[in-house]
Amino acid sequence: MGLPKDLIRDGFNMSENGGSKMKTSLGPKDIMFPTPVFIVGTYCEDGRANAMNVAWGGICSSNPPCIAISVRRQRCTHVNITYRKAFTISIPSEMYVKEADYFGMMSGNQVDKFKATGLTPVKSEKVDAPYIEEFPMSFQCKVIDSLEIGEHTQFIGEIMDIKVDDEMLNMDGTPDFCAIKPLTLDAASFRYYGVGNLIEKAFSAGKTIIDNK
Repeated sequence: MGLPKDLIRDGFNMSENGGSKMKTSLGPKDIMFPTPVFIVGTYCEDGRANAMNVAWGGICSSNPPCIAISVRRQRCTHVNITYRKAFTISIPSEMYVKEADYFGMMSGNQVDKFKATGLTPVKSEKVDAPYIEEFPMSFQCKVIDSLEIGEHTQFIGEIMDIKVDDEMLNMDGTPDFCAIKPLTLDAASFRYYGVGNLIEKAFSAGKTIIDNK
């Protein structure tokens, strides 16, 4: 049974319990919460290390473990990934917000970003791409597929190795999320944020609902 016609209008929803909330339609936009801050490392054709700030990306497969990133075709990073069939992702902590932002402001075709920031590119052992020594966590990825979407190419990278600073590991050997302090991007207002407090444990909080059924 639908809502009465006099109650149907843009932004008005009636919940089953009789409550109501106003919602505004934003239309199609390229915003999502949360959005990661990935610093993608590649080598240029001349062997020069380059890095780019990429927000459109995330895990896209568990087995094999893969990350997808979307890069505009005119970017230096796009050319490098296409040529080398590899990339890395370095995760910047909060203290490197200026450097992370810079990587998204300048083109590798114009400047040497590592020289400008003073950060250190390190050659990966598993793939033909550099990661950033100063950043606490990095992923080494081999390109296994790509997809053209609008003005972007989505590159699928199989994760060949993950490196984490020793002091950023939990006792069980997993990365310590709170110690790494990864940046996140508010893509709607173009602001960087840090991480918040622990709310609940995954695959645990929902058990109270299951137990009440």
